[in-house]
Amino acid sequence: MTRRIPIFSTIVVIAAVLTMIGLGIWQLGRKTEKEALIAQYQAALQDDTVVPWPSPADYERDLFRRTTINCLAVRSTDPISGKSATGRSGWVHIARCSHAGGGEADVTMGWSRSPESPEWSGGPVTGRIASYGDTIRLVAETPQAGLEPLAKPDPGDLPNNHLAYAGQWFFFALTALVIYVLALRRRRG
Repeated sequence: MTRRIPIFSTIVVIAAVLTMIGLGIWQLGRKTEKEALIAQYQAALQDDTVVPWPSPADYERDLFRRTTINCLAVRSTDPISGKSATGRSGWVHIARCSHAGGGEADVTMGWSRSPESPEWSGGPVTGRIASYGDTIRLVAETPQAGLEPLAKPDPGDLPNNHLAYAGQWFFFALTALVIYVLALRRRRG
């Protein structure tokens, strides 16, 4: 007696496998896009042209470029963990500043061993635009408020794990096929 292959289960498994393969291919495309973006940012580090403080629509294009901002008033300061220019771990001090454009900007003033942020009344700061969570910050080239120099922003720190994600999707697709074939064999046996 011959048993038929279950049509509905086969359609579901094939759809799932094709979806997983599609997601793996999409991740390979994202890997290529991210590599191009990192190369663009590496080139921006070599360019000393000063760009205007970016509006939200421009910031991705201007990441890692030089800019200048005049911190008119310091609204708050926050220490976060970070590295000095010499690679020592400690505290990076970030000031939230009001600027002439009418908005606020985060300015990374410098590095210290202490989490206590120094007093700083603001002023002009030149540095590199770097990512800061879902927003951006200016990483000062010259430390402010008596702090030590910071580690320079590095595009190489941006995550590019799309090849690993692609491999996972392809592995999931293969696993689904193997499990389905074993289930069919067991059903026939």
